[in-house]
Amino acid sequence: MRSRWEEMLRAAGLRVTVPRSLVLSALAERPHSDADAVLAAARRSYPNLSAQAVYGVLKALAASSLVRRFEPAGAAALYELRVGDNHHHLVCRRCRTVVDVDCAVGSAPCLTPSTVTSEARAGFVVDEAEVIFWGVCADCRAGADREAVRQPAVPMTNESDNHYRRETSA
Repeated sequence: MRSRWEEMLRAAGLRVTVPRSLVLSALAERPHSDADAVLAAARRSYPNLSAQAVYGVLKALAASSLVRRFEPAGAAALYELRVGDNHHHLVCRRCRTVVDVDCAVGSAPCLTPSTVTSEARAGFVVDEAEVIFWGVCADCRAGADREAVRQPAVPMTNESDNHYRRETSA
């Protein structure tokens, strides 16, 4: 795998370094990882690797379009090696699993802003649409169904208690 990373890095005009190779390997093993997960994976091979080095590598790789960085609302930035195509993401609200979803239309940007004209949009050429779909994955739905069978109903005293119980029971 190393030769693949070397070729990619050199083609992007980047030097081949151990931290860069480790970060690319970590993302190949586990797409949609945040910087902390990448650091933990890379440290299995290189225990003295610093967090600063990993953040620097991720920034350089994203700037060179070797990795894609995206930020689901309320979560840390995630990174993946799948770049240069037109895909979006599906995120589970409960377990935060992320799944790639190909664009139904095919070509970028696959979505266009409304046709209402405004001075603010004047001159913009849209070249990409970043979409994050949210829902609950099959595993979490199945777990919730099993939990509902085991747990007796708890009376709710007011709407804020109801919201709190739903958020913490997941």
